[in-house]
Amino acid sequence: MRFASFLPIPTYLAGQRAWSGNTVSMSSALLPKPQMRRLLARRMKFHLFGAFLVSLGCAALYKFGVAEPRKRAYAEFYKNYDPMKDFEAMRAAGVFESAPPK
Repeated sequence: MRFASFLPIPTYLAGQRAWSGNTVSMSSALLPKPQMRRLLARRMKFHLFGAFLVSLGCAALYKFGVAEPRKRAYAEFYKNYDPMKDFEAMRAAGVFESAPPK
């Protein structure tokens, strides 16, 4: 297949093409060598670091957004809680079979 000589060559390719008969070949001296080794290791280092930061962020959000308010709510509830008063109320309501209402 012959390339038409009237087709313009893009400016970013100008000077990089060497015509040899019917084919177009790229000059290997002008192109940088691709990195063929340790591609996965380089990507994994980036993604592991990112995943570690995201997990720390989620843990901090859970601790300060859920766990700490829950602990404060339990502490507030049990500060004024009278278990005997609650037991007598359940006993009067007939919740327990072994402790009939008085």
